[in-house]
Amino acid sequence: MGEENHHTPPPVQAPPSGPPPPNLALSRGPVWNPAEQLLQLHYCIHSNPSWPEALLLGFQHYIVMLGTTVLIATTLVPAMGGDHGDKARVIQSLLFMSGVNTLLQTWFGSRLPTVMGGSFAFLLPVLSIINDYTDRTFPSEHERFIYTIRTIQGSLIVSSFVNIFLGFSKTWGNLTRLFSPISIVPVVCVVGLGLFSRGFPLLANCVQIGLPMLIVLVITQQYLKRLHHAAHHVLERFALLLCIAVIWAFAAILTVAGAYNTAKTQTQVSCRTDRSYLMSSAPWIKVPYPFQWGTPIFRASHVFGMMGAALVSSAESTGAFFAAARLSGATPPPAHVLSRSIGLQGIGMLLEGIFGSVVGTTVSVENVGLLGLTHIGSRRVVQISCGFMIFFSIFGKFGAFFASIPLPIFAAIYCVLFGIVAAVGISFIQFANTNSIRNIYVLGLSLFLAISIPQYFVTNTAPDGHGPVKTDGGWFNDILNTIFSSSPTVAIIVGTLIDNTLEGKLKAVDRGLQWWSPFQNRKGDVRNDEFYRLPLRINEYMPTRFL
Repeated sequence: MGEENHHTPPPVQAPPSGPPPPNLALSRGPVWNPAEQLLQLHYCIHSNPSWPEALLLGFQHYIVMLGTTVLIATTLVPAMGGDHGDKARVIQSLLFMSGVNTLLQTWFGSRLPTVMGGSFAFLLPVLSIINDYTDRTFPSEHERFIYTIRTIQGSLIVSSFVNIFLGFSKTWGNLTRLFSPISIVPVVCVVGLGLFSRGFPLLANCVQIGLPMLIVLVITQQYLKRLHHAAHHVLERFALLLCIAVIWAFAAILTVAGAYNTAKTQTQVSCRTDRSYLMSSAPWIKVPYPFQWGTPIFRASHVFGMMGAALVSSAESTGAFFAAARLSGATPPPAHVLSRSIGLQGIGMLLEGIFGSVVGTTVSVENVGLLGLTHIGSRRVVQISCGFMIFFSIFGKFGAFFASIPLPIFAAIYCVLFGIVAAVGISFIQFANTNSIRNIYVLGLSLFLAISIPQYFVTNTAPDGHGPVKTDGGWFNDILNTIFSSSPTVAIIVGTLIDNTLEGKLKAVDRGLQWWSPFQNRKGDVRNDEFYRLPLRINEYMPTRFL
C-alpha cells in the first residue's frame, strides 16, 4: 500500500513594505544618454576659428588629402605609359578638380565640411582600360598614355550622368529613406575600415619612417597636449603638421646619410625623399584647362565599368556624409540634401572628364577623420583648403614640394583618421536597441559581409583589373567586380535589405526610427534648415523640387 503525498501550496508572501530595492546596475556607474550632437567640438559646422588659425587648419586639410592624390597618380600613370612629367601634370589636374568640387559641395551640395578627393573605386575600370591598350602598338609610350587618358575622359563624361540622374531625380534620396541607425552603422564603419590596405600595409613599405610617424603622432596629439594648457590648444589642432615636418626631416636625413643606398628598389621608392622626381618634372606654372589631353574617346565597353564606379562613389560619399555630419556637430543629412549632393557630385565628375582627370572624386575619408582629430568641424576651414588645392595645382613646383612627402608618412596618418571614422559609425548604435537580438543579427551580418565580400573580390583581382566575375560580357564583369569590391556599397545593399525585410515595421522602435525619421524630412527637425540651407538665400528663389 503506497504512501499518500500531500502537497501543500506555498504560503503567499506579502509584498515588502517600504521603497523598492535600488537598481544595482546604477550603483556600478552612470548610464550615458544618447547625444544627437557631439559636445566636445570647439567649432561646429557654422562657427569659425580666427582667420590665422583657419588658414593653418585649411593647409592641414590640404596636406592630408594630398596623400591619396599622389598614391592614385603613382599607381596609374606608369601603367598608362606616362613619365614623371605626366605624373606631375595628372596630380595637378586631380588637385585642381578636388578644389573645384569641394567648393561646389560646401556651397551648393551637402553643405558639410567635406573635402572631395580622388576615389579608388575608379581603379578597376581604369585598369581595365589600360589593359585593353597594352597589346596595341603606339609610336611611343607617351602616345599610349595620351590615348588611354582620353578614353578615361570619355568614360568619365558618360558615367557622370548616372550620379546626375540618381541625385536630381531624387532616386538616391528616396533610397536613403530606407536607412535606420542599425543599417547606417555598418555603412559608416566600413567607410573607414574598408580602407585598411592604405593603413599599416602601406606603412610597412618603410617602417623606418612610417612607424615613428604613427607613434609620435599618437603621443604628441593625445599625451603631450595634457602637460600644459597652452600646449593642449596647439597640439590638439596642429600636432599633425608638426609630426609630418619632424618625420619628413628625419626621412631626409636618412636619405642623405645613405641609409637606403643598398636597399631594394621598392624600399628606396617608399623611403627616400628624392625618388618621386616631382620637383624636377613639374612645370612652374600650368593652369588645367578643358580637354588638355585632346578630344575624349568614347567606347561603350569601357563606359559600363565606369558607371559601376560612379555608383560606388555615391555609396562611399553617403557614408562619409553621415560621419562628417556627426563630427561637425550637424544633424544627419536629410534625404533631399543627399540627393542634391550626389547630383552635384555627378556634375563634378562631368567636369573631371572635361578637364582630364584620371579618376572621379568622392568624399575624402581621411579629411572627415581630421574633423574628429582636431575637434573642429568648421565649413569655412574646408573651403579655405580649396584655395591651397587650386593654388598648388597651378604653381606646380610649389605643389610638387609637398607632394614629395613619402607615402608611409601618409599611411601612418590614415591609421588614426580612418579609425576615427569607423568609430563614429559605431556611435550611431546608441539610438537603437542594442539589447535586441534581431538588431545584433542585422548589424553583425551586414558588417561582416561588408568586409568579407570586398576582400574576396580584391584578393582575386589580377593586376590588370580582371576580377573573379568572368562572363562573356566584359562590361558586365567590370560593373559587378567594381560594385562588390566596395565595402560601403555592400554594406548598403545587405544592411538595407535585411533591416527592412526582417520585421522592419514591427521592430520600428527597436530600430530607432522614432529618432531617425524626423531628420529624413525637410521640415522634420528645425535644425535641418539651419545646417543645410543654401547660401545667399537661394532657397527662397528656387522651387523646392530643385533643392
